[in-house]
Amino acid sequence: MPLWALLLPIAAILTLAVSVVAPAHAAVLVACVPALVAAVLTAVHHAEVVAHRVGEPFGTLVLAIAVTVIEVALIVSVMLAGGVGKAALPRDTIFAAIMIISNGVVGVCLLVGGLRHREQSFRVEGATAGFGALIALATLSLVLPSFTVSSAGPTYTVPQLAFAGTASLVLWAVFAFFQTVGHRDYFLPAQAADDEHAHAPPPSVGLAWASFALLLVSLVAVIGLAKVLSPSIESALDAAGAPKAVVGIAIALLVLLPETWAAVRAARANRMQTSLNLALGSALASIGLTIPAVAATAVVLDLPLILGLDPKDMVLLMVTFLVGAITLGTGRTNMMQGAVHLVLFAAFLFLALVP
Repeated sequence: MPLWALLLPIAAILTLAVSVVAPAHAAVLVACVPALVAAVLTAVHHAEVVAHRVGEPFGTLVLAIAVTVIEVALIVSVMLAGGVGKAALPRDTIFAAIMIISNGVVGVCLLVGGLRHREQSFRVEGATAGFGALIALATLSLVLPSFTVSSAGPTYTVPQLAFAGTASLVLWAVFAFFQTVGHRDYFLPAQAADDEHAHAPPPSVGLAWASFALLLVSLVAVIGLAKVLSPSIESALDAAGAPKAVVGIAIALLVLLPETWAAVRAARANRMQTSLNLALGSALASIGLTIPAVAATAVVLDLPLILGLDPKDMVLLMVTFLVGAITLGTGRTNMMQGAVHLVLFAAFLFLALVP
């Protein structure tokens, strides 16, 4: 194991501990920025070590679940601290995660891969199965609440919340089984000739477990440092007069940094299948694990929860799904598809700032 891969997670955790003791100190906040970057880089490194040991798609699943579980903890803690004022934060964060992954991450991967390799291939069977589940989950969680009539506003009643949370968890679990057991071959990438790690011997069991532990440490540091920096980001956005939905976007951007970097690295190494496994797995976990957690928290603690999107965001979501279906329907990718997704991502960011 490289020395930096051992020391940087420890340094990031120590920075996080100092920020908890002295949360308002300017020097500590400045130190949190490079610590966050270091934690992201080491998280990607250790995730790749684990993935090389256990193979695909288990490796990408490990990173997606780890990030999402800690993301859920972050969202729930902010909900508990913010009360009514944070009723729409889970919706904003989940919607932002879908748009960031489906347009931003996928767009960058397609563009980078297209510029470097012209065309790249992937298994249509796995990608379309995951994308179909994502459409169903997003519609159930973010679209239907705006059209139900049992409760006022874009909300669900308690029975509706229970159904949505249960259905989300079940569908995610079925996809995880489909991906890792039932049809694992749909998610296996072809060996890339220019990938320097493709033919390297797998790490030992001990090294893999050490990397797994350091992956968790790095992810805790990423989420913790993101939470420490979030108030400063939120204050800056408020001072700039930005809409409240931008806070959810900022949280999602920080949380998804490790997966984004890993996906782009895979695309550059001509492993588009791995990039799509990361992207779709992260998007599905973001809904499938977050919705049950926030629904249970809202019901048990009687907290308000706004899930339904406004019409502008629904249009962006539907266009994203339409373009995504076209992109994933051929099994081949190119830079033009990446440009289309990135334009949609730019529109999402611009309309979030100028609604």
